[in-house]
Amino acid sequence: MKRVRCPKCDAYITFDETQYSDGQSLVFVCPECNKQFAIRIGVSKLHNRQKETHPEDEMHDAPCGSLLVIENVFHFKQVIPLKMGRNVVGKYMKGNKANCQFETRDPSVDMHHCIITVDRDKQQRLRYTLQDGPSYTGTFVDNEILGDRERRIIEPDTLFTLGATSIILKGAEE
Repeated sequence: MKRVRCPKCDAYITFDETQYSDGQSLVFVCPECNKQFAIRIGVSKLHNRQKETHPEDEMHDAPCGSLLVIENVFHFKQVIPLKMGRNVVGKYMKGNKANCQFETRDPSVDMHHCIITVDRDKQQRLRYTLQDGPSYTGTFVDNEILGDRERRIIEPDTLFTLGATSIILKGAEE
């Protein structure tokens, strides 16, 4: 199942993408605001052109791991990819500039809740450093709240909590 977001009100429409072929256009009417919009199934030509014009970014697009968001049974499984450098993690809201956004109805998650910095150690292994955003409700690792300026190196499969939402760090398959 695939979900598309209404460009006007951000409501979701779910459909079975296996019923359609690449390149096919679909027209939807949002049940919330009655906005009509279209999408095209498959890879965007614009995305491919952007990659061609910025080949130096391909180094930063290499898989660096991901975040597995575990909030509640009302959301689809959310896997948020990480990139080298600063990954600002927060709640999805229209206009939010965080580069690792996830959807949640948890009011205790901020738009810029925490930062995960991905870099390499002296042995060229990926290293993940977690710090609070700063956020209103804090970031917890091993049931301990991170201090305002505290940074903690975390390993793959570490469970950390933003407000009432738990996230598991998944390492890259190297």
